[in-house]
Amino acid sequence: MFSKKANQIFDNVIKTYKSNTAVEQKCINPFNKKDNLIDFLLQEKCWIDAIQWAYEDIIRDPNINAEDALVLKRKIDASNQVRTDTVEYIDSYFLEKHKNITVSEGAKINSESPAWAIDRLSILALKIYHMHLETIREDASDTHKENCLKKLTILLAQRTDLSAAIDDLLFDIAQGNKYMKVYKQMKMYNDEDLNPVLRASKQ
Repeated sequence: MFSKKANQIFDNVIKTYKSNTAVEQKCINPFNKKDNLIDFLLQEKCWIDAIQWAYEDIIRDPNINAEDALVLKRKIDASNQVRTDTVEYIDSYFLEKHKNITVSEGAKINSESPAWAIDRLSILALKIYHMHLETIREDASDTHKENCLKKLTILLAQRTDLSAAIDDLLFDIAQGNKYMKVYKQMKMYNDEDLNPVLRASKQ
């Protein structure tokens, strides 16, 4: 099933990324983009998420100075754009894969595309990884560990449910029982023509 492969890739990405203490790391991608595009994109996607998770932790430091926070905010914005682009590349892969499928009469569209569900699966892998660490923290109280273990159990159940939903969606698309459309995010705040502040700064 697709979700099993995706979860394995996500877990391996996090393990590889966490083996190095550096926050900013170039993606180590074992997959060939030409021969194995979807696995390549899944690897890239989770790597972006792992770095951004670290960014989000750092920027919440109450003692961070304003200049460092601004630099980091810019990095988070740039990372978000790459993340969105990668999600759209994943959807483009599925559109191309299923372009010749005959859509059944009465077929319905899903509330979100496959790639945006996969995006949530990648983030969930990171939540599971970090919550597990909280359950084994030597400096944490037993109460903290017990609470985090309960949360971890819920996250694992959520991954099971989301994985099944993604597999069902991809199956339905392949059978023509559902169809997909991709609406580009069209983020306006990074576009000099659409963001009035950026537009004014260029005048």
